[in-house]
Amino acid sequence: MNDEDGFEAVRIARSVIESWVSEGKRYRPERYPEIFNERRGVFVTLHTYPENNLRGCIGYPEPVMPLIDALIDAAISSTMDPRFEKVRPEELSRLIVEVSILTTPKLISVKDPREYPEKVKIGEDGLIVRKGFYSGLLLPQVATEHGFDAEEFLSQTCIKAGLLPDEWLKGGVDIYKFQAEIFQEISPKGEIRRIK
Repeated sequence: MNDEDGFEAVRIARSVIESWVSEGKRYRPERYPEIFNERRGVFVTLHTYPENNLRGCIGYPEPVMPLIDALIDAAISSTMDPRFEKVRPEELSRLIVEVSILTTPKLISVKDPREYPEKVKIGEDGLIVRKGFYSGLLLPQVATEHGFDAEEFLSQTCIKAGLLPDEWLKGGVDIYKFQAEIFQEISPKGEIRRIK
């Protein structure tokens, strides 16, 4: 995805969020880049400005629908992340919008669970942990932002899935990795940059 397409993804997400929070209307652009018709996983993340606290993060890890539809759904859902109160209209001018466009997750295969850390590249890979009904995902930027090494990143993804931190060492867990192209506003409604 080129920079301009990524920047457009952030602009669309911002318009969707503002329309939903202010008017309860589901905004959909009349025109958008052709690449947005491809099926892609996507996450929309909201941070407070200037504190940079997480305010919402929802998305689709798998490429289950065209990017434009997944982006709109994720943008709306990010304002209603169940971990937080719903985003209020007066907050819109103090939010940073970030969009992560994902590659298709690939199962990491190992003979011994202790091999998992060497298969994970911090700063490049995001992780999904699945075991039975339990599932958790952490985007690549989470490890960098929190200074996790590969073992801690695996443990934190297990915790996100509702499992014990060392579950990845026990076997019987499916672990997937994926990469993301990340685009973010520098300030609310301001210039947009590619983070990765």
